[in-house]
Amino acid sequence: MKTQAELQKLLRDIDHKGYKAYKVLEGEYDFGAYRLCIDHVQGDPFATPSRVRIVYRNQGNIPASYFENRHRRIAVEDHLLRSLHRNLRAGDGRAARGSGKSGLVTACRTSQEILETTAMHIEKDAITARIEVGFPAFGRTIAAGELSQILFQVLPELCEKTFHLNPSMKQTLDKVISLADDQQFVRESLVEQGLVAFVADGSILPRESGVSQRPMKDAVVFKSPDSLAVTLTLPHRGAVRGMGIRRGITVIAGGGFHGKSTLLKALERGVYNHIAGDGRELVITDETAFKLRAEEHRCIHETDISLFINNLPQKRDTTHFQTENASGSTSQAANTVEALAIGSTVLLIDEDTSATNFMVRDGRMAQLVSDEKEPITPFIRKIRSLYQDLGISTVLVAGSSGDYLSVADTVLQMDCYETKDVTAQAKELSVPLTEETVKETEWLKKKVRSQKIEKARVHGWDTISLDKNEIDLRYLEQIVGESQTAALAYISQYILERLADGKKTLPTLVNAAADQLEKEGILSMTPRNYGAGAAAYVRRQEILACLARYRNL
Repeated sequence: MKTQAELQKLLRDIDHKGYKAYKVLEGEYDFGAYRLCIDHVQGDPFATPSRVRIVYRNQGNIPASYFENRHRRIAVEDHLLRSLHRNLRAGDGRAARGSGKSGLVTACRTSQEILETTAMHIEKDAITARIEVGFPAFGRTIAAGELSQILFQVLPELCEKTFHLNPSMKQTLDKVISLADDQQFVRESLVEQGLVAFVADGSILPRESGVSQRPMKDAVVFKSPDSLAVTLTLPHRGAVRGMGIRRGITVIAGGGFHGKSTLLKALERGVYNHIAGDGRELVITDETAFKLRAEEHRCIHETDISLFINNLPQKRDTTHFQTENASGSTSQAANTVEALAIGSTVLLIDEDTSATNFMVRDGRMAQLVSDEKEPITPFIRKIRSLYQDLGISTVLVAGSSGDYLSVADTVLQMDCYETKDVTAQAKELSVPLTEETVKETEWLKKKVRSQKIEKARVHGWDTISLDKNEIDLRYLEQIVGESQTAALAYISQYILERLADGKKTLPTLVNAAADQLEKEGILSMTPRNYGAGAAAYVRRQEILACLARYRNL
């Protein structure tokens, strides 16, 4: 490891040279309270900023009790990352002048969700922060003095403000840990109580706008109907009342703009914990819950969709179905069996984003077009067996399809954002429906071959590319930020290069990768220069969904 004096000498030696001379700075330097690690230097001032690690010597600064288990550690890391952002913004994130990204100092962006990321990691002896620094230049000539200001003034101040535990920071971290303990308690209580989700009274579900995940001001606060109320005694908050959504089939009905989709979206995001002040801190959903929707034009690889699609014209095989351009119904069928294949026990569906012919077929249409002439078996005929035979619960928003009232165990009505239990009234309106049995099978049959991926890149939060092959993630609605997209790029590359062998199916590969992530963390699959950006926790559901959309699989 080199010293600060050696780093200063290197900077003096390369000052005013061509930009590529910055490469000599790669390495580790001792700054006393922390190690500065320059892992990757950008090729020119207009390229993605250089990758830098700060390894702060913890030495009991933050007590081990603050990160003694996984949920506490992730909460503390998330708080430190948010503090890092605040301190960067306080300095305007720019400490030098120059061309391109000169002087830019940034870190992994955070959302309302609390996620494990590669950008911040805490352990007994060290806190590691990964940041990006735009090495300064005028034109393409090194501006060593500007970089010296960043490395010897900005970063030491940033470390002191972010990582040194003072009384105010300790008080804040105590609250962060208390919330994390309470959230973990609710997650564990879902299984014990037979619930797929819990929504605490007082939660704020509406968001500020269509492009903001912040809580809406003056929104109607959530209150559970008495018939569905569950009271949990949390470790720190004590008794908390809320709505328990029980396993089985739950239909959310109501007029347009009354809050049906708002409740469902809160449940979608409830697979992750949320920060204090979000309004959804105690909206907790089964971690395997997966949002289904129609997704026209996606590719499908050797997938058994015969559960829903059969007797296609030209006798096409739907037990090994594949296409480069799926329809709404075939895409939703594939999305459903992929979720089942990777172990999801809760399906979340909004009628508005579903293929109508996949969801339901009314009696008059069934009389006009017989079952023998209709290749699609609608979801409504399978939904009861999915729960009774396979233990798969469904939460469904239905604004116009009254047939789903007949198969529901619970029916909620959203009325001006107030939740009512109308199960009894719905049962009076229900009529017998044809149901069909579901049997477990090998849903995904494609054997995945190994392939070399030269570059894995991220293009916004909704697209990644493996070499020249783009993967469209727009319709994976439970991805909450670019850091998760980056993780999917790294994990996909790792699976295809290291795990695939032409003998294993996609679920087998994804489960192996997810098990490794749980044991060793996302860093075990992240390249040293993390060129696509910092990565955050992703579920096995999103990993499989990502690779299933890879056309070169």
